[in-house]
Amino acid sequence: MKDGQIAGIDGDQWAKIGNVPGLRCDPPQTGGQGGAGACLILAHGAGAPMDSDFMNDMAQRLAALGVGVVRFEFPYMAERRAGGGKRPPNPQKVLLECWREVYRQVRPLVTGRLAVGGKSMGGRMASLLADELKADALVCLGYPFYAVGKPEKPRVEHLAGLHTRTLIVQGERDALGNREAVEGYALSPSIEVSWLVAGDHDLKPLKASGFSHAQHLQVAAEAVAGFLKD
Repeated sequence: MKDGQIAGIDGDQWAKIGNVPGLRCDPPQTGGQGGAGACLILAHGAGAPMDSDFMNDMAQRLAALGVGVVRFEFPYMAERRAGGGKRPPNPQKVLLECWREVYRQVRPLVTGRLAVGGKSMGGRMASLLADELKADALVCLGYPFYAVGKPEKPRVEHLAGLHTRTLIVQGERDALGNREAVEGYALSPSIEVSWLVAGDHDLKPLKASGFSHAQHLQVAAEAVAGFLKD
């Protein structure tokens, strides 16, 4: 901490971010180990909101490691929260414009580095905009390289030319991108893939692996914090 600042973002700035309608903030915790000096806008996946168990857990682990986390919801998920019922994800154009708007709101309020990313669909949408937004980094947790049961139709064309520094944390047996399939793709040299042993799309390992879900989530958080610190 220097001159009242934590991880490049002071308390007043975090208060301003927290006052932006629709945003949820997890400021970096003082005393966190290996503070990353960065802020990450983390988008949810297609089927769960910004305060799902996975999103809450990951945000808290990252905050404890010195990474501030900002969460938001895409329009369809906000409508689910307001009115109930299961609405499908918005068209990609709407999802991308939502991302742009959130970034426009947060960027002026962050003094330090600002990364974008998300769980599954949220990370994929961020990857389509990372270069356009000139984000400092991109983080994807369980990237959907292809739809369930459709490995013959990979969604990786834009990843070959991505310039933004990128970390993808992926389970080896992810049904939307397992290790064997992903290692056959031509990905940009700016992309680093961190594999979790026997992990699925939620990074949960098989019991036979000897690892617990909590251990994998912590390893993922530490990988993200270390990546953003570099």
